[in-house]
Amino acid sequence: MALRDSTASALPRVSNATRLVPVSTTMIAAFVTILPLRVPGYAALSPALALMATYHWTIYRPDLLPSVALFAVGLLEDLLAGAPMGMGALTLLIARAAVLPYRHHFVGRTFPFVWAGFTLVVGGAMTGLWALHCLIELRLLDPRNTIFRMVLTIAVFPVASFLLGRIQRALIEAPRLLRNR
Repeated sequence: MALRDSTASALPRVSNATRLVPVSTTMIAAFVTILPLRVPGYAALSPALALMATYHWTIYRPDLLPSVALFAVGLLEDLLAGAPMGMGALTLLIARAAVLPYRHHFVGRTFPFVWAGFTLVVGGAMTGLWALHCLIELRLLDPRNTIFRMVLTIAVFPVASFLLGRIQRALIEAPRLLRNR
């Protein structure tokens, strides 16, 4: 299967409770994205937090974030946000499929390199979503909102990456390191 990672078996084993961390953080990121804040236009211009979580976990622990879970998170996000059904799921699955074969290039690299890769993924995802919306509407939509959301997502990524990295070290790697002492 194209979405399977052949190196996933080389990753350290984790407990059953810990296996839920990547799916849970991706779900929380999706919920935060669609929170009903009292900011005009926030829903359309919120950063793509679930895409950030998908990118992070696909690079560092793809075995703990299966495609089925991403599909469910994307569908739930679409349902709660009132977006066309399947667009969020499609975006997350395509992002995973795009990153997975190249994840070994990102592991152990400096953050600017990882951020540059995320920039490419977000650029492709947002442009693809914009094109899909244009097709659905049967007219050319103004790309300014898409560009703003893309820039905002790229700008927020360092904070999200830091938080996800901390969660990864605290909940996934730390217990394993303690057992090996």
